[in-house]
Amino acid sequence: MIPRELIGTAKVPGGVELKLIRHGEDHVIMVDANELMSSRLGGSEEALAVMACQRLKKGSAPRLLIGGYGMGFTLRAALQVIGPEGRATVAELVPEIIDWAKGPMAKLTDGCLDDPRVELIQGDVLEAIKSASKRYDAILLDVDNGPSGLVRPDN
Repeated sequence: MIPRELIGTAKVPGGVELKLIRHGEDHVIMVDANELMSSRLGGSEEALAVMACQRLKKGSAPRLLIGGYGMGFTLRAALQVIGPEGRATVAELVPEIIDWAKGPMAKLTDGCLDDPRVELIQGDVLEAIKSASKRYDAILLDVDNGPSGLVRPDN
């Protein structure tokens, strides 16, 4: 049996505690006993980016706002389809998520946060929307795992 190793914890502002677990080569972010996200499962996040970008004007340089970084699946998929002139802004509420992306999950994230097309905002995506000085062609929200707020009641 492959042991699970606790890598780090993070308190979601106004919400629960997250735990980053390593399980062999995989990473899992847990909320209590619930698996919030796993490095093994990113299909829905990737589909969110691809399907949203398919609806945008062809040949344009889209500007995306992605709410929630998670494990970076949505961002990585978006970067593959927006082209060299496209831009992606990511708003992540939990600073430790970004630390984990640049640290223990760096291999998984494939350097996408260092892409020059990416702007990272550490904060609430709602505030990023309210304070935006520019328009976005698409806003992709992946801030929880369902219609009710597991991570934060405000979601």
